[in-house]
Amino acid sequence: MPSFVIQEKCDGCKGGDKTACMYICPNDLMVLDPNAMKAYNQEPDQCWECFSCVKICPTQAIEVRGYADFVPLGSSIMPMMGTEDVMWTCKFRNGLIKRFKFPIRTTPEGAANAYDDLKGKDLESELLSTEEADGRTLPTPQATV
Repeated sequence: MPSFVIQEKCDGCKGGDKTACMYICPNDLMVLDPNAMKAYNQEPDQCWECFSCVKICPTQAIEVRGYADFVPLGSSIMPMMGTEDVMWTCKFRNGLIKRFKFPIRTTPEGAANAYDDLKGKDLESELLSTEEADGRTLPTPQATV
């Protein structure tokens, strides 16, 4: 389900020319109604459900009804941004509330480089980035628990 704005909670980021959700939306879907000074999703069918606008909204006025593989049916999910992590609160239909904490990216904006680990590799080669010319496959990093 696409993002939607709870009009009663939205303050239009206090009258700025660009709201936080407008700034963060990767598909430029969020816009500000200049008469009501409230944000809204201008093309809900194009929403990627990326939760970027939900996480950045300072008044928690934006929600996304997630898919069943992420949010159990009938529940709602709300992120709270901290300085070092995001606390996700999942409220189930029966009133049960569960919280999950995940660290946020610590790389400064614009500093991430997805190709750092490919330095010295021949990017024009037909080999995959994990393959060596002698036929060996490089080990993939394992996640730590």
